[in-house]
Amino acid sequence: MKFLDGFTEQAYALLRIVAGLLFLAHGVQKFFNFPVAFPYPLNPMLHAAGAIELVAGGLIVLGLFTRPAAFLASGMSAVGYWVAHGSNGLYPIANGGETIALYSFLFLFIATRGAGIWSVDGARAK
Repeated sequence: MKFLDGFTEQAYALLRIVAGLLFLAHGVQKFFNFPVAFPYPLNPMLHAAGAIELVAGGLIVLGLFTRPAAFLASGMSAVGYWVAHGSNGLYPIANGGETIALYSFLFLFIATRGAGIWSVDGARAK
């Protein structure tokens, strides 16, 4: 679609911002039971995951320290997939882990691409 060719950077910025907001929402749910209560008791691993979701998600939204934040979020998502879902079968669609698997690869992409436009990192680079 030729008419969309000029919007690559804006589309990427929206992808980064929305992915960061959705990831942040997982941490908010764990720690603040908002908008619905987290269904499991928080053990040390879930506390760590929630902290990473809050901090890395917020940094990704802002585009601040985007590469390290996204790399950490990608790794946490990969570990979360294997710990929480991988033991229930190999295939994400069968074990309920498709969302966290997608986060892992999405944040790996963001870590390699950087913040892009509409970001603190981009503003600081100028």
